[in-house]
Amino acid sequence: MLTPQPQPLVVGSDGFIPEHCVLHPQQVVTYPFAGLLPENLRARTDAWDEAQEEDAGQSTDENAAEPIGYQYDLSIPPGRRVGGFASWHTTDPCRMDCQTSRTPMRLLLTIDSSEWDGGSDSWKPPEDRDLPTHRCATPTDPTVGRFGELNVSACPTDPDHPHRWSIQ
Repeated sequence: MLTPQPQPLVVGSDGFIPEHCVLHPQQVVTYPFAGLLPENLRARTDAWDEAQEEDAGQSTDENAAEPIGYQYDLSIPPGRRVGGFASWHTTDPCRMDCQTSRTPMRLLLTIDSSEWDGGSDSWKPPEDRDLPTHRCATPTDPTVGRFGELNVSACPTDPDHPHRWSIQ
């Protein structure tokens, strides 16, 4: 690591300069964004989500955990990640086809403005369970857009083809 770290001459916000950090990769299983599921499977996951909410609403235990849901707890984790599925939580899903080979692209990298979100605690690292969500969820400080995420997609047939990206 260079010491001291080089700093850009012009920066629009402190949130655009990452903090020093150490990566601790974790392998997780992800599932497609709910809006991209086949209609019959989406209907089943919606019904399951509603049943979870209904069961939680009938509970008398004030200390009971929030019900889990497909979108926030099971499908796409927040944070920085390689591969998996892109989230389309800000816009409708958009086809990401290679403009050279016309093949569907694969998600290469996601750079999220936070490591976890207020939607659930499911993806919060065990060592950070007791930390407040909004203050501690940005340990490396990069900000994407208006605290969103940058999804970079690559062509599976030729890595030299131009990448495409979306901000969610």
